[in-house]
Amino acid sequence: MREYELVVIVQPDLDENAFGEVVNRIKGWISEGGGQVSKVDVWGKRRMTYSIRKQNEGQYVLFNMSMEPATTAQLERNLRLLEPVMRFLITVE
Repeated sequence: MREYELVVIVQPDLDENAFGEVVNRIKGWISEGGGQVSKVDVWGKRRMTYSIRKQNEGQYVLFNMSMEPATTAQLERNLRLLEPVMRFLITVE
């Protein structure tokens, strides 16, 4: 298992329940793939350098996780299909 960091930018206009649902769904996908989430750090709403989907702000979330390298492709696919996620980046720690 490798250690990864996942940074996700979520739409800024979501209420707390919808935002928590997005975070829990991402954690669930990591667990389904045999991975473990060691830390979830919500950075909050921040102004972006350029607009994405006509939005100038986004809610940033950092996930520290460990998972097999083969399962990252499935996680990326799921993140691309999740509507509230505007951008994401998976890096190896």
